[in-house]
Amino acid sequence: MSVLAIYDESGNPVNEAVKDINTITKTLSDLGVQFERWEVLSPLSEDADQEAVLEAYDLSVKRLNNQYGFQSVDVVVLRPDNPQKTEFRQKFLAEHTHADFEIRFFVDGSGLFYLHVGDKVYLVLCEKGDLISVPANTTHWFDMGENPNFKCIRLFTTQDGWVGDFTGSDIVSKFPDMDQFVSSLS
Repeated sequence: MSVLAIYDESGNPVNEAVKDINTITKTLSDLGVQFERWEVLSPLSEDADQEAVLEAYDLSVKRLNNQYGFQSVDVVVLRPDNPQKTEFRQKFLAEHTHADFEIRFFVDGSGLFYLHVGDKVYLVLCEKGDLISVPANTTHWFDMGENPNFKCIRLFTTQDGWVGDFTGSDIVSKFPDMDQFVSSLS
């Protein structure tokens, strides 16, 4: 299930976690963040390769390409048995911005985006079927949890792919990590 929670900059919750997709979409849209649910046209096996994944979502990716004009598209997979999972997690846990949109579609699994907009931080739990497009220059970070388990289509409008401009802020330490956030929902 997709979830949105809003916190103040000190790490205090401002609202109850929202699970209604229409409310999540509207709230994020007001911030300039695109959030959608996609359906796969044909079932995918767990070990589906990049070509199979992109083919399954071809029409949706083409629609976004018309909107953004991508330079590159790829599929990234990270599973709990990856020996570099801690290194990958740390890379994205620092607050940063991009000169490009950060567009992710969750083919499988989940991840938690933290969007620092104004004096609030929006926690967006994305799961299978969720697309999120974080606008360029939006301060944010991402947590995949201690045991990451996801497959995402990544879409880039520059040839450089993922390039983060880190803020150096310690704000991340004021918020629950993905594992803590997910466990608080039950």
